[in-house]
Amino acid sequence: MTNPKNNSYKNGLLCRLNSDDLALLQPHLEPCALNLRMNLEQAASEITTVYFLEDGIGSVVARTLGKEAEVALIGFEGMTGAALVVGADYAAHECFVQLPGNAFRIGAEPFKAALANSLTLRLFLLRFVQYLHIQTSYTALINARANLEERLARWLLMCDDRVQGNRLAITHEFLAVMLGARRPGVTVGLQVLEGRGLIYSRRGEVHIRDRSGLVASANGSYGPPEADYVRLLGETSARLHT
Repeated sequence: MTNPKNNSYKNGLLCRLNSDDLALLQPHLEPCALNLRMNLEQAASEITTVYFLEDGIGSVVARTLGKEAEVALIGFEGMTGAALVVGADYAAHECFVQLPGNAFRIGAEPFKAALANSLTLRLFLLRFVQYLHIQTSYTALINARANLEERLARWLLMCDDRVQGNRLAITHEFLAVMLGARRPGVTVGLQVLEGRGLIYSRRGEVHIRDRSGLVASANGSYGPPEADYVRLLGETSARLHT
């Protein structure tokens, strides 16, 4: 449940912390801007900073054999540095800013000290780690079994969950990386969704026109991880576009 004392935070984790746990973090939290393509975590490198996003989107990207694909999205509902919560000190994948925004950041050392001093803080953040695991594993299933149109609809819905308004500043090239697909396929997928009146796409932008239609086009690939977030952490009442 959201702590009423924490309503000044847009981040879905910070606003839900009890006052004692927030007091452990708050002296070390620093507001910062999230610039496009800003690196938040580097694969196989030590995590030095944790970001609690207020708006904007961080993209977790896995790379191997010269190929890359997005495996998770993080927005106002979450944080980077999940590995620190489970006792690791390095990131498995790269995380960078996909859509600009703002965040509160905290150094890894004071963050780990807060975890060591509060079992309730660690247990609460472990719920987010579990949600992130569910999201990434579901992404693996969808990427393996769903067609590109369904995957594209799901991805647009996940971004729409995390942005203000219905405009996504994104290029076809970047979408191809995010979906692990070829650019021509992404272009065709966008044209199909636009032909149905669900989106409006132009160079560098996608506008959501019919969210419920996108949910139908996702064909069941969107929703289960989002429902698990609600079960684990509570209703996403801070959703920015509502």
